[in-house]
Amino acid sequence: MHDRIHARRPSHAVDEWAVGTVVAAEERHGHWVVTVEPETDVSGGERIELVVTVAVRDLVLGRLPIEEGASPVGERVWYREHGG
Repeated sequence: MHDRIHARRPSHAVDEWAVGTVVAAEERHGHWVVTVEPETDVSGGERIELVVTVAVRDLVLGRLPIEEGASPVGERVWYREHGG
């Protein structure tokens, strides 16, 4: 199963989502891998690597306030790790 990521604050189960800033994003093995720096210390100070489908990538990138084709690095996102 994959992690979850939103470009906007979720309207459901808000307390189950963490907020972070994208520090890296790349395609790897047919998935989109996004590294985020959490806003709060939920990770013990470590960056979080999220793996989502390319379809989710397209949805998230379409909703971020960036130009088409621009990098999402520096953008704020909401996320949940698989099982989280």
